[in-house]
Amino acid sequence: MPTLNFKGRKINYLTQGKGDPIVLLHGFCEDSSVWDNFISQFTSNKIIRIDLIGFGLSKPVENPSIDYAADSVKAVLDHLEIQQVTLIGHSMGGYVSLAFAKKYESYLNGLGLFHSHPYADSEEKKKNRAKSIDFIKRNSHFHYVKQLFPKLFPPAFLSSNNFLVNQMIHRASTFPTEGIIGGLQMMMNRSDQTDVLKSIKCPVLFIVGLEDQVVPLQKCLEQTALPDVSDIHILEGIGHMGMFEATQATQKIIQNFIAFCHEFQKTKATKIVITE
Repeated sequence: MPTLNFKGRKINYLTQGKGDPIVLLHGFCEDSSVWDNFISQFTSNKIIRIDLIGFGLSKPVENPSIDYAADSVKAVLDHLEIQQVTLIGHSMGGYVSLAFAKKYESYLNGLGLFHSHPYADSEEKKKNRAKSIDFIKRNSHFHYVKQLFPKLFPPAFLSSNNFLVNQMIHRASTFPTEGIIGGLQMMMNRSDQTDVLKSIKCPVLFIVGLEDQVVPLQKCLEQTALPDVSDIHILEGIGHMGMFEATQATQKIIQNFIAFCHEFQKTKATKIVITE
């Protein structure tokens, strides 16, 4: 796996294929391997997957922030000499994608929020994250991730996919404790990014799971009205992990979004809303 030294810390990334670049950013307690099977259908694109700081093989940092993570993504793109991408972020990766869009919008053909949103944590959510940090410090992060992952899937999917969930628990248990605590701190301290969606000029993709227990449906629906150009997909029976729960459907959604972004660059329409 290629590595990049960014501000004294190792950032790991993977590239695969040729064509228009897509960057895929994983969520909290995940790494780039979450996309291993998902990318099989993207044969006409260059796929760039990045381990965000503290996860996978990318090293933790002191005082991590969502902005720091966004800067590390830009460093990878600059290292690869890529200046135009479609950026898709899952969950926490969506928070990083929004921070990237705020600072480096000129790099974007399109922005995708895959079970994610632009809102800052509520005070209650911040308290819960602080409790999680305390729990990890007292009990180890293995016990934390063991109870985290089952909450990401609807009961019906969970009951027939225990092997997958146990795989994800095992992989997350290999990440450094500092990385998982850092991820919680990044999310807890991130700022509201609704202004990014209000002002962004490129199309924005929203993939929403009706059974998502992590991102409240009301937040998901509110955000879809913010951009000038939205591509909205609300998936019945799907929770927080659409890349596993509805692989073919979400692959097709992203492929169609990429095609739409190319057409948009030609027409530069001012107000479009597409909903499925």
